[in-house]
Amino acid sequence: MRYVNGMRGSVVTVVVASAALAVAGCEPGADTADGGVTPSGAVSSAASSTPGAPAPGSSASGSSSPAASAPASSAPAPGGSAATCSAGSLKATARQAAERPDGTGTGAAVVEFTNLSGRTCVLTGHPAVAGAGNGSPEMNVPLTVKQTGAAAPVKVAPGGKAWVKLTFVQVQGEADGYCVSGSAPVVYPTMVVRLPGSGAYQVALDDGQFAECDDTVTVTAVSAVRPS
Repeated sequence: MRYVNGMRGSVVTVVVASAALAVAGCEPGADTADGGVTPSGAVSSAASSTPGAPAPGSSASGSSSPAASAPASSAPAPGGSAATCSAGSLKATARQAAERPDGTGTGAAVVEFTNLSGRTCVLTGHPAVAGAGNGSPEMNVPLTVKQTGAAAPVKVAPGGKAWVKLTFVQVQGEADGYCVSGSAPVVYPTMVVRLPGSGAYQVALDDGQFAECDDTVTVTAVSAVRPS
């Protein structure tokens, strides 16, 4: 990632979970008093250096890259007959988006959700997002979420995928960087992404950390087509 890790006071250690925990989901996130997202169970492991099917940040990593469009097994739910994907039935990973705002921060990230269960299930809505301080979801900082795009049910077959895109307020400049608003840039080792009715998942980027300004993120609705 282009963001310089020498930012003042922003050096953190990212704890990478073992591959054996990469498929671990988490219990549905509970709202904190300040609107944060705190998973009540285990979260998906942090991403490794392999960008494959993200799972945070979502987030651990898969071994293969998803196709530019949804696989045949993932399609918009026509009648909503399938049940909502349960917490722990998904693997989440994250990587920097190809299309992102100019700057030296993360800019934008794509979070990929893979259905690990043996049944087709449905994802829908916009995610809630929190930065995990020191990589710990218990020390999260809820981000102000701006939603974009209409939400529609997406059916995800076993092994199928769905995506959301997170676009941050970009860090500018070099060295320590700066925020146009005058606030201080912030680096988070991981993010906690919660899907409506489907639990919260901790994700790390496959090639750096989340650097952003103003603790504000624009999020797309869950989609059967991978964003760029």
